[in-house]
Amino acid sequence: MVPKLIHGKSHEDERGTLFYNNDFDASVIKRIYVIENQNTDLVRAWRGHEIEQRWFSAMAGSFAIQLIAIDNWDRPDKKSERLEFVLDSQKLEILHIPAGYVSSMQSLSEGSKLLVMADYSMGALKDDYRYEVNYFE
Repeated sequence: MVPKLIHGKSHEDERGTLFYNNDFDASVIKRIYVIENQNTDLVRAWRGHEIEQRWFSAMAGSFAIQLIAIDNWDRPDKKSERLEFVLDSQKLEILHIPAGYVSSMQSLSEGSKLLVMADYSMGALKDDYRYEVNYFE
């Protein structure tokens, strides 16, 4: 499975704007949380899951997201291909990150907030992999 960007839409009338994403199926979501980076220089990288899936959506501001498919969890290829996405809160896009990927995220504007959804409850799995920020070339 490959990452997929699920596009949101909006409707505007005299009352304001309604943002929606009717193509997102949230039935497998078990938990949610929000990440707000300390500043736009900080890059949270590289964390991923062999089994768990994640969904990201910018709730405020915007984020640059990079993903890498992991070929070997003990010693991943340092030259793995990166996929790049930008999530903007004005579009209510949802990025599906299937199992088998690590992610990097950076706020593109101050005060940006990233909603993270996962398909397993906290502590249900031992499936957390982390690599140094400069591990991948």
